[in-house]
Amino acid sequence: MERNSDRFITAFNRIDKALDSELESNKGIGFSKAVRILTKYNPVIRRYKDDLLEFAELRNAIVHNRIDIVQVIAEPHDSIVEQIERIEQEITKPKLVIPQFEKQVHSFEINDSLSSLLDAVEEKGYSKFPVYDGENFKGLVTENGITKWLSENKEASTKEILLHEILPYQKENNHEFINKTASIYEAVELFKENIGKGNRLDALLITNNGEKNEKLLGIITAWDIMGVQ
Repeated sequence: MERNSDRFITAFNRIDKALDSELESNKGIGFSKAVRILTKYNPVIRRYKDDLLEFAELRNAIVHNRIDIVQVIAEPHDSIVEQIERIEQEITKPKLVIPQFEKQVHSFEINDSLSSLLDAVEEKGYSKFPVYDGENFKGLVTENGITKWLSENKEASTKEILLHEILPYQKENNHEFINKTASIYEAVELFKENIGKGNRLDALLITNNGEKNEKLLGIITAWDIMGVQ
């Protein structure tokens, strides 16, 4: 039966190799320093920074304080081994926004009626709709924009109102685009960063390279991201 210390060292070495690979020209600078550098750029490393630095101390205790070739001073607890193995998977095989949030996104044209959008709200339960002029993205219509428009146009017919008339009632910065290879933690950070700036994103729109006029591959709402720990 494999010992906990062997499992721990195996997972630690895989993480170390992954950090080395990401650093490229700065390889071999040491595990803890690599963690501190990559914390600035890699959201997964940043998320687990404290755990990784503690793992480095435990690794040193295991490797440098062996009684002999076979025995170690102490075996890591099961929970520690399970934790480092889980984090190793997060680092070496991070969950990406695609396929995690891949879906057929219901979008509209700027000359579609507000009534047709409201039908989609009723039928599908959706509340965020990308709006295009041909292949050009024009904005994200949400319940907030519709409510603002309705409050100023109580007598208007929703069948006669076109979506380009609703768009001016939307916040321009109610969305961001993200590329399909971004990790789910990058998505989480985008929501958090915007809240820190006093702006609440309604959605992240996923495209191949994060460009707004590319085909939509999925959408992430603040509600979707709540389940990510």
